Amino acid sequence: MHFDRCPGTLTMGYDTYSKTCLNRMFDGRKVSPILPYLSPVGNINTDELFQENHTRISVSGVQEKFSMLLEKNRLRLVNEGERGAYILKPIPSTGKNATLMPANEHLTMQIARQVFDIEIAENVLIFFQNEQPAYLTKRFDLKKDGSKWAKEDFASLAGRTPQTHGTHYKYQGNYLELFMILKKYVPAYSIEAPKLWKLLLFNYLFSNGDAHYKNFSLIETELGDFKLSPAYDLLNSRLHINDGDFALEDGLLPKIIAKGKIYQQFILLAQEAQISTKTVERILDFMFNQSERVSALIESSFLPEKTQRNYWQAYQTRLNKLTR
Repeated sequence: MHFDRCPGTLTMGYDTYSKTCLNRMFDGRKVSPILPYLSPVGNINTDELFQENHTRISVSGVQEKFSMLLEKNRLRLVNEGERGAYILKPIPSTGKNATLMPANEHLTMQIARQVFDIEIAENVLIFFQNEQPAYLTKRFDLKKDGSKWAKEDFASLAGRTPQTHGTHYKYQGNYLELFMILKKYVPAYSIEAPKLWKLLLFNYLFSNGDAHYKNFSLIETELGDFKLSPAYDLLNSRLHINDGDFALEDGLLPKIIAKGKIYQQFILLAQEAQISTKTVERILDFMFNQSERVSALIESSFLPEKTQRNYWQAYQTRLNKLTR
């Protein structure tokens, strides 16, 4: 398989991962973008290997995820009793345009970081022996010595489980509730709240209709308190399912105060979350003026041209809704 760009940073002129990418993702080790496995879809031997691994990972979600670790310069599936530092998400077995999901998630995550300065979980595209792509992300809850930082998603923090809130527990409520949780558990609320608001704005702009309660987390800091974790699971969900503007059933705000167009609702959300007008204006000015950089990254992504156009059009549509 031949590359003309880094499958991590999407920088042109590389036939493998760039040095920047290797430093961020693999502590500088020279790792190949080709995995030593055939894809688990339709290969009996690999299927068994991956099924065995599937029982060893506790990350929730619909998409199948597999735990991997780096041994010297090679990635491999973990064995019993081992803790993986990486999570591999191959093409899922269901969903519309499923083959595009790894490239979609990778592109959306890279746009979040490279264009909008959102802290994200490190990630790359990686390929099986038969050239099928997969999304690989580095766990951000592991310390250098292999022990774990405390991490809690917002569903756990809110005491929401299928037992207490039914099968749709992740999707109930509105996004203002996330700020209430943040305020309760995070001492540096005034620093973290604008980051959360900016991430919600990003999710809207990039049609991520799957940003539910479990897709936001808090992580322990070196001081022993908590902050918003790096962003993860960002993708244009519209390419795969016909979902709504927001994952949470009531949208941005409680129905009783949700008034006006989408722009007004974002402003009202910021006010309710006690984010200063100056901060909001600074974020909006930045978020609304990045089309050229977004376009460049879409064009260098691993999505096919037709999908690149759909992705760009979806972004432009949302941007227009917000700026009018």
